[in-house]
Amino acid sequence: MSTPRIHLDRPALLVIDVQQGFDDSAFWGERDNPACEDNIAALVTHWRRQDWPVVFVQHDSDNPDSPLSPSRPGHAFKDILTGTPDLLVHKSVNSSFYGTPDLHGWLQAEDIAQVVICGITTNHCCETTARMAGNLGYDTYFAIDATHTFDRRTPDGDPVPAETLSIVTATNLHDEFATVLTTSALLDH
Repeated sequence: MSTPRIHLDRPALLVIDVQQGFDDSAFWGERDNPACEDNIAALVTHWRRQDWPVVFVQHDSDNPDSPLSPSRPGHAFKDILTGTPDLLVHKSVNSSFYGTPDLHGWLQAEDIAQVVICGITTNHCCETTARMAGNLGYDTYFAIDATHTFDRRTPDGDPVPAETLSIVTATNLHDEFATVLTTSALLDH
């Protein structure tokens, strides 16, 4: 992946759905990118050193059988997320912009024009949030190697590996809704 030229000016780091319930492979299936959590932790540490805003997003599944249901232990954040975020958003849909409190309103009130997205899963909540951020006019960066997803099946039942889904997400987003880059590219700024 080529390294795009970027200029970061107090961007908010959106850390999406980094919850223990995603470790339930019996529920979700096989995942890609085992380095995801290390990359997220590196980004959070870097953001805090820069004194840039960090937003945690937590998925509150309406499905009582989901590991992400608020009534289940998997609802909790993974241990890599420490400290208090500048904002904690709860949502029950894919987009972090449809949660409580209102992410878009908070970003505007804080005069934040740039967002960097990381978390789980690449092609669901992370991609949806990136698309909306781009449509809302934010200068949006997507840390592809600080996300992961799971194998899926096509409507016809054919398997699609998680790695392929990540490549497709990067392709869908780049130069359209966001700049797709790596964790190391962000840490170098």
